[in-house]
Amino acid sequence: MKLAGVIFDLDGTLGDTLPVCFAAFRRALRKFSDRRYTDDEIAALFGPSEEGIIQQLVPDHWQACLDTYLAAYEEESARRARLFPGIETALRLLSERGVVLAIATGKGAHSAAISLRHLNLAKHFDVVETGSPEGGVKPGSIRKILGKWGAPPHEVAYVGDAPSDIEAAVEAGVIPLAAAWATTSSAEGLGALGPLETFRSVGSFIAWIDANVGPNRS
Repeated sequence: MKLAGVIFDLDGTLGDTLPVCFAAFRRALRKFSDRRYTDDEIAALFGPSEEGIIQQLVPDHWQACLDTYLAAYEEESARRARLFPGIETALRLLSERGVVLAIATGKGAHSAAISLRHLNLAKHFDVVETGSPEGGVKPGSIRKILGKWGAPPHEVAYVGDAPSDIEAAVEAGVIPLAAAWATTSSAEGLGALGPLETFRSVGSFIAWIDANVGPNRS
């Protein structure tokens, strides 16, 4: 298979960072709201960036709540953020085969920068597109990356752990690959959306790269 580039989601795909998000949201919202949110309730809000979510939930104090969130996100990232084992190997293997790499995440720019720093990921990616307070923009982010690369959609894959990631890849016309290695992912739910492959482990993703992605020669 000829792959010019691979675009990755961040939370739940490259890093086991969803617990960081949940903890930071709970800490921030506890200070500005009487409501106590579960992980599932927080996950159901995803789409807009954190700024957009907090503007919806705490409209009168959203800036202070966002500042609290980002401070908590920094602290929680230092304590518990980690790459999924094998991700470094997968990224290195793709790079060795001449595949360029990017990130398209729904996170805001500030929290994405925190995650990239704590996970030591920035060195692998030449483009990072972040989310919008207005709502989900991943199809547009993917198209922006394609434009920067000058790559045709059928030679680029998008790897994500959520149904919305597969839908975004399909909408943008790139190859959808499902990352089902996080405990928060459903391989069955992702597979039902018709990705090219559904990976239950990073190891199976690495094996797929090794078997299917040939070296790009300029």
